[in-house]
Amino acid sequence: MTAMATTASAPARRVARRWHAFRSWAKRRPFVGGVLLALAGVELFFSGQLDLGRIQIQFGIEGLQATVIPVAMIALGVLAILMPQHHVFYGVIALALAVYAVIGVNLGGFMIGTLLGIIGGVLVAAYLARPAAAVEGEKEAEAGA
Repeated sequence: MTAMATTASAPARRVARRWHAFRSWAKRRPFVGGVLLALAGVELFFSGQLDLGRIQIQFGIEGLQATVIPVAMIALGVLAILMPQHHVFYGVIALALAVYAVIGVNLGGFMIGTLLGIIGGVLVAAYLARPAAAVEGEKEAEAGA
């Protein structure tokens, strides 16, 4: 019976270990802001690709903007997560794109994409890396508990 209990708990321990590793990785990055930027890009992309029967929402240069701006927002969100040392640059560019999306992409994805982009851009630009001593102290506290 104990062999079965240890076998059942081994995957749970492995999942818990991986979740803890992911959380410690995400704490060292502007993770929430980057995810919001990526979501804003996805929302802007789908709002720019609308078809209402015979009426198509995008055409001409606006069609290019409805593709380029969302792709840039997704790229900025991913880059902010993967390279947090450049967070201010990515956040400022994302803020400018989110505000410009009001003009360029169907009122900024009906304002939902713009709001997600602004909030995500602010979170990315305002991100402060935690000092290494605080991270080490947190690891020691979790190991002792």
